[in-house]
Amino acid sequence: MILRSPIKFCRECGHAVTYRVPDDGDTRARAVCPQCATIHYENPLNVVGTIPVLADGRVLLCKRNIEPRWGKWTLPAGFMELDETTSQGAARETDEEAGAQIRMGRLFSVINVPRVGQVHLFYTAEVLSEALNPGPETIEARFFREEDIPWDEIAFRTVSTTLQRWFADRDNGMSDQVHAIDLV
Repeated sequence: MILRSPIKFCRECGHAVTYRVPDDGDTRARAVCPQCATIHYENPLNVVGTIPVLADGRVLLCKRNIEPRWGKWTLPAGFMELDETTSQGAARETDEEAGAQIRMGRLFSVINVPRVGQVHLFYTAEVLSEALNPGPETIEARFFREEDIPWDEIAFRTVSTTLQRWFADRDNGMSDQVHAIDLV
């Protein structure tokens, strides 16, 4: 069950839409405008972020100053914007939430979260300086060794899953695998 409001009005002409299978060979019910025939497709949102790591292995986490999960720890991440790539969005979110200077690395994980209509993409990132300047969405940004991570205070399952996989790969010398994960 996806937790979002259904489309009620056409974005083209403002008329109330109806939900039906379009006459174009589609197989899913869509919001269709009976006035102008515009079909409104609803697609997953992309959440992009980084696993920012210092040379000594400490990982950067941010304590959320926004809902959902205010006061919980997370990797710097957020919704991808139009006119940016996934890696550009991940770098932007890291700057906005932590004010961290990073060098972007490779794609690490792709996590499908169909229950909320999202896909989360996390990239590795090398932190170039311990100087941080967290933005308004962050109460605190801090570096953690694996044994010091407040696992019970992690905001999202996608973040804890990504961190667990990252530490397991680091410990097993697996540095180039992309993790495709379905969270149901």
